[in-house]
Amino acid sequence: MNRIAANLSKTLRLLPRAALILILLAAPVLAVPMMRADSGSTIEAPALRKSGVGFVLLVSLQRG
Repeated sequence: MNRIAANLSKTLRLLPRAALILILLAAPVLAVPMMRADSGSTIEAPALRKSGVGFVLLVSLQRG
């Protein structure tokens, strides 16, 4: 009975520490789906203006 009580006491002392480590390791994994669910946080790049340089280059190469 003494051995069982010693093992139980040791386990109960390690349980809060193990739970804390588990929470710290799981926090980033659980935070990723929350960030993906929010569509308002998407930052889009501005649209590029079309300058038409390709067409000018094509015409100039055909003349030469």
